[in-house]
Amino acid sequence: MTAALVTGASRGIGRAIALRLALDGVAVAINYAKNEAAAVAVAEKILQAGGRARPFRAEVGDAAQVEEMYRGIESWIGPVSIVVNNAGLLYAGSVDRYSADEFDAMVKTNVNGVINCTRAAVAGMRAARDGRIVNISSIAAAGTSAAGTTYYAATKGAVETLTRRFALELGPSGIRVNAVAPGFVVTDMVDALGTPEERAARLANMASRAVLGRVGTPEDIAEAVAFLASDSARFISGQILAVDGGRTDYLSH
Repeated sequence: MTAALVTGASRGIGRAIALRLALDGVAVAINYAKNEAAAVAVAEKILQAGGRARPFRAEVGDAAQVEEMYRGIESWIGPVSIVVNNAGLLYAGSVDRYSADEFDAMVKTNVNGVINCTRAAVAGMRAARDGRIVNISSIAAAGTSAAGTTYYAATKGAVETLTRRFALELGPSGIRVNAVAPGFVVTDMVDALGTPEERAARLANMASRAVLGRVGTPEDIAEAVAFLASDSARFISGQILAVDGGRTDYLSH
């Protein structure tokens, strides 16, 4: 059975990705850092639908914890052939508002997490001469106008560079590495911000920036990840797929 690790899978985009991969018959390791109950709930939902899933705790920015997690996954289901590096942190920042501690925390999760989880999976993928790695970036890395995402965008820019460089290094071993760059996506975290009126105004504002006239859902991102992780994308590597409804507010445009 094909096995996948989805990091940060207890809620939001990660949860949707885990559920979507399970529909394709993939056994899913549900990584979480803090919310065990939520991770267990995702696994139970997959089990109830006839799939295979199990939660695994690890701070992805900690290499030792990641290695221990991989040992647990391999004992449960065998080598991982799909890795979705989804876990991420976002702290608001700008030229005038910078916190070294917050930036370091984002780098640890957003960048080091990708490195740690990829490196831990590579040996098994090389042995099988097959592997699919999908990193979750953000269109912030391309220069969108959303305020407060300056330093978060820098970490996602690093994710996109790692995606391309890992694709170059691992391609000869039959390992494909791609990234999905979501636009504005409504998650439970976004839903909880502000009053209902403020939320409605925020969603309308973000929807107006996309040519499709709406904001994204976690399921929109999950479908793109499932494609890149599938055999249908067998000749695609080193690519960044923007899933943003056709956003028009890029600095680079």
